[in-house]
Order: sequence, then C-alpha cells, then structure tokens
Amino acid sequence: MKVLIAVLILLILQLQYRLWFGDASIGQILDYQARLAQLQQQSQSEKERNRALYAEVQDLRKGKQAIEERARYELGMIKKNETFFQVLE
Repeated sequence: MKVLIAVLILLILQLQYRLWFGDASIGQILDYQARLAQLQQQSQSEKERNRALYAEVQDLRKGKQAIEERARYELGMIKKNETFFQVLE
C-alpha cells in the first residue's frame, strides 16, 4: 500500500511539474495569449490602414477631382488662367 501511495504522489508531482514548468505550461500559455492579443491588435490596425488606402485608390480611379487635389497640394500645380496667391506670415 505504501508503494502505491508513493507512486501516486510521484505521478502527481510529475504532472504538477509539467503543468507549471514544462512544455505548454501555464506561464507559456499566458505568454502566448498576450502575444496573440498583441498580434490581433496589430492586425486590426493594419486592416484599417489597408481600408483607408483602398478607399484612396478607389477615389483616385473614379474621378479627376481627387487627382487634381493631390496635384495642387503635393506638387503645387495650378490651373491655366488661375492666379496663385501665397500669404506669408
């Protein structure tokens, strides 16, 4: 009977060791969950960025107004027969 109790205690200790310190232990699972949450948040922000870029591409494909706006603000272009005023402070 003492041998059976000793074997059971050793088995329980071995299982507890694996639970707390071995592969797929509770600490590793918590680390993996934190990393997964971080990656999901990063993925969500990348999805939002992609949606914004896709909307911008669609806008550029549809009309000349978006292209004209970009040419004005980014390249400093003006239309023919337009007068350009620059205000310095």
